[in-house]
Amino acid sequence: MNGSPPTPAEAPPEPAAGHGRGSARARVLRAARQALRVLAVELGTPTEPGTPLFAGVQSRWLRLLPYLVAFVFTLVLLPATITLLGNEYRMSGALAGVLGTAQTAPLLLAVTRPLQAWWIIFAADVVGAVALLGNDGVIGRAWPWTPTAVVGYLVLMLALSLRERRRALTAVWLTTGAAGILLETAAPRSVQSTWVVMFVLAGVVLLMGATLRERGDAQRKLREQETISEAERAHRTLLEERTRIARELHDVVAHHMSVITVQADSAPYRISGIPQEAVEEFGSIASAARESLAEMRRLLGVLRSEETERHGGPEKAPQPGIQMLPKLVESTVRAGVPVELALPEEQVVLEPAVDLSAYRIVQEALANVVRHAPGARTRVSVMTSMDGSRLTVLVVNSAPPAPSEPLETTGTGHGLIGMRERVRLVDGSLDTGPLPDGGFRVAALLPLAPPPSSASPLSPKDSDPL
Repeated sequence: MNGSPPTPAEAPPEPAAGHGRGSARARVLRAARQALRVLAVELGTPTEPGTPLFAGVQSRWLRLLPYLVAFVFTLVLLPATITLLGNEYRMSGALAGVLGTAQTAPLLLAVTRPLQAWWIIFAADVVGAVALLGNDGVIGRAWPWTPTAVVGYLVLMLALSLRERRRALTAVWLTTGAAGILLETAAPRSVQSTWVVMFVLAGVVLLMGATLRERGDAQRKLREQETISEAERAHRTLLEERTRIARELHDVVAHHMSVITVQADSAPYRISGIPQEAVEEFGSIASAARESLAEMRRLLGVLRSEETERHGGPEKAPQPGIQMLPKLVESTVRAGVPVELALPEEQVVLEPAVDLSAYRIVQEALANVVRHAPGARTRVSVMTSMDGSRLTVLVVNSAPPAPSEPLETTGTGHGLIGMRERVRLVDGSLDTGPLPDGGFRVAALLPLAPPPSSASPLSPKDSDPL
């Protein structure tokens, strides 16, 4: 019994040692499998596939730079790799040509799809290392990664780092190290091991490229934020200016219109013995002033509130249209201007934008007659075309009576500008100008349906008459 094989106390060291080597190898294999799983996921969902490197750069030469670099490295490394494998490592010519092409040609693909190019080059490098195991030419030379394979791989790492996410880059780096460790366990004698050099240099290139990319992304986001901040400042300045205009309108125009309304309403009670015609005239003045105040309030709401402009404004009353032209003409007649009105015999259903534009054009034209040609005979015609596709608005006034003097001898021209803007808004046309007899003509041709681009012209911003 004493001369029998070693006791159990003496036997465990060898199995323990074998078990330790097996555990280390298993850990390396598990890490490699985990990294490959990550790469498989990344390959299935690459970041912006097909987008070339530097695609967002404005300079055309910088956009072409990645293609030029990939072409130059492929042109240099392809013959160098084939020659190195065939002459120095004594690999057969056919195999050297296939492996050399597989290790270098995918660099052209790396410009647009670097992760897919990595799968091809990495597999070719591993197959090349395995193919050199039984070759006498590997003795005393670099293995498992040849010098040309190291250069091409580092170029590929740079392309990867400029495109892929950190998770993919980490998986690529760990897979490279795991493959080097596994190949090192079967390394032939008297070879110059290159897996550590490859592992370290690949990590450095990946880190540098990722840092440059993240720095560029941060600068781009900073520029975008600065652009947004500048737009917000401009918008805030616009809102402040609108608020100032609204305050001035309220303090000046609205105040005076309120005074006119109160004085016109109270005149029949303050002044005794005035004729009935004067009482009616004061009532007409008060009514016109109240209407002006209502539209002024609508305009102030637009200027003071951005949400008002977006959602239709605080005023819920319908906007004026051609159905309100008789009332407008009536108030103009009371102001001393004889006006004839001709409307379509049959009721015409108009788009709100066209209806409002027609009313505002007539309103501004009659206001110009009152200011510049008081007492002039005026005719307002609203009619549809024969094919029913357009609405014609015509306001023509004759020369004012000789004794009358215009209430305003000069004008700013804002009224005609506003007409043109409204007509342009609904894709219509406007023709204005003096007549040979001293009168004036305003002719607008409006489509019965506005263009798609003017589908939202009913905001209070466009409904005010100013």
